[in-house]
Parts: sequence; structure tokens; C-alpha cells
Amino acid sequence: MKVSAIICAAGTGERAGFGKNKLLATLYGAPALYHTLRAFDISEIDEVIVTSSAADYKEIKALCAPFGYDAILGGKTRFAGVKKALEKVTGEIILIHDGARPFVTKKIITDCIAYAKEYGSAVCATPVTDTMASVYYGVITDVPKRETVYAIQTPQGFLAADIKKAYEIASNDGIPYTDDSSVYANYIGLPHIFEGDRHNTKLTYREDFTRDVPKMTAAEGCRIGIGADTHAFGGLDNFVTLAGVKIECDSSLVAHSDGDVVLHAVMDAMLTACGLKDIGCYFPDTDKRYKGADSADLLAEVLKMVNERGFAPANISVTVQAEKPKLAPHIDEMNASLAKMCSLPADCVAIAAGTSERLGFVGEGLGIVAYATVLMKTV
Repeated sequence: MKVSAIICAAGTGERAGFGKNKLLATLYGAPALYHTLRAFDISEIDEVIVTSSAADYKEIKALCAPFGYDAILGGKTRFAGVKKALEKVTGEIILIHDGARPFVTKKIITDCIAYAKEYGSAVCATPVTDTMASVYYGVITDVPKRETVYAIQTPQGFLAADIKKAYEIASNDGIPYTDDSSVYANYIGLPHIFEGDRHNTKLTYREDFTRDVPKMTAAEGCRIGIGADTHAFGGLDNFVTLAGVKIECDSSLVAHSDGDVVLHAVMDAMLTACGLKDIGCYFPDTDKRYKGADSADLLAEVLKMVNERGFAPANISVTVQAEKPKLAPHIDEMNASLAKMCSLPADCVAIAAGTSERLGFVGEGLGIVAYATVLMKTV
């Protein structure tokens, strides 16, 4: 079943006191909304639509772009924004999430999907630890049993046909709904809950951005790999191949394969980041099958290997040292080529080139060296 997600980000967040949408305020060094968007960048989600106010649309659209999400104009209320998004999503299961809950985990999202598929509805909720009371005009009118009271969170997941029907009917009832389960409960049936996480809190006030904020490890769920490769000149061809791009040169590089030092360094970085061995172990120069091999084909094999380990590249940084040929005119093409091979946006790949100021092996024009650093994310 196709799964769509709606992320509500069209509010103003005035109670936070930032003078702008609180979701654009800084959290962990980036706009708070960025962390919410990143949380939904998982294989289980097929489509994401983010609601925005007209004032924030340009900035929110820019935040959505790297993830491939669609940003749409919401409405004056959360209800109106969700209703607009429901008209655009195409999934059979729909998750609705508050942009102000950036601490949502992959487990919560996948649990929501699983429960929605099984029960038709899935509302993230946590049992309360305090005694709760109903209050009317300053006096307590009722104290429900604590074990029956849960704090409602998001995401909330539903069968698409049901939640779309509920919103269509509710659009004329004048009730100020604050969440989606209330709409569902009024017109479809009793929503099914699943247990969330107490850290899946909502950013409401300024102090929420600093108080009790879960610690974030910079590389949580990620691994970093470093690779290096060197090849000497001495081949008979009049070109070298770097990042899959053929560049004219007075001599080619001596290698068992095509001698693409950039791709070789990148492959070693990916493999070692995932706890695998270097490329020499998988594509040995003693194996005739790899004689003159296209390194792009070898990289495709490496990508399959790391995918099987549950990883994929998130960004790649490469430095090439060469006295010849001049690489500056070819950097953009090399960058685009490497990005395409790794199925990454162009701005997630960067290749820098320089000389060794005529010092050493590279400086004497005897060969080319490449260094690569790769950030691998879980998939």
C-alpha cells in the first residue's frame, strides 16, 4: 500500500515569541522543521506534502527541495491546511504529523504505518504520569482514572478513504478540531492508539527549544568512511578517467582496471564505513574479470553491497591532487557524473582539485592521488 505523509507547518507559532514561524527557528543548528522533514525521509514513506503559510512558503519550499517533498499553501487553521493536503495526496495510507514534533523517530513512523494498515487508524499516544483533571471555571469537575488517560501525539495514520471522508463531512460542522483523531472519531469510528515516545514532544514555547531537548548525536544512524587511491602515469592512452569522465592527458594511468582514482577512493570509503573490506578484496588485480574494468560498474556493485548492509551514501567529498591534466574545467562534469552514479543530488557531492606545488610523487607529475570522505546513512 502506498503511504503518504502530510506535515503541518502552516502555523505562525506566536507563543514561542521568535517573531517568525517557530518551525524556522534554530534547533540543533538548523531550522526545527528540517529535522521533522528528515525524519520522514525513509523508504517506508512514498510521498510527503508539507503545508505552509504564504509568508513562509519560499523558505519552507527550499527546505523541502532536497528531500523531494511538495510544499503547498495551507489555510488559516490546521484543519483547513490538512484538508487541502488531503486533496493532493495519493497514498492509500495517510500519516498526518505536526511539523513542530521534530523528535519523532523512525520506529514511531513505521509503527504508525503498521497499525494503520492493521486497524484502519493509528494514533500516537503516551500514558500520562500525572493525575489529570477536568476543570470548569477554576474548579475540578472530574478526575479520570490515570490508567485510562493518554497524551495524544502525532503522527496519526488512517486509511485514505476514511480520513478524506471524515474531513469532507467535518468541513461544515463548525467544530474547532485540534487533531485528526477527533475528526475521525466524529464521523468514522473509534481511533486505535499505539504507544509513542515521551521524547516526541511538541515545540510550543521558546524554552521548548532548549529545555529537555533530546540529545542528538551528530552521526546518529550514520557512518563515516575515508578512502584514498593512487595511480602512476605510464599508460599508452591519451586520457585519464576521473569520476567516470574521460579527460585528455599526455599519458594514462597504469592500473588493472581503468585507473579511476576518484571512484576507487569513494568505493573504499563506502565499504569501510559499512564494516566491509577494501576494493582489492572484492575486485583483486589478480582476477582477469576486472582487467580494464569500468570503475562505474564496480561502484554499482559496491552500492549494492552497502545497501545489503542497510546503508546508502548521504554525501561525498573528494579531493584530487594532480599536476596534470588541468582539472578545473572538468570539475562540474565530474561532480555531476559521480552524483548520478550514486543517485545523489548534485549539492550532496563535491570534488575539489589541486596540485602539490611540484613537490613529491604528484608534484613531479608521476601520478594522481584522490582522497574521499563519505557519509553513509541507514536505509
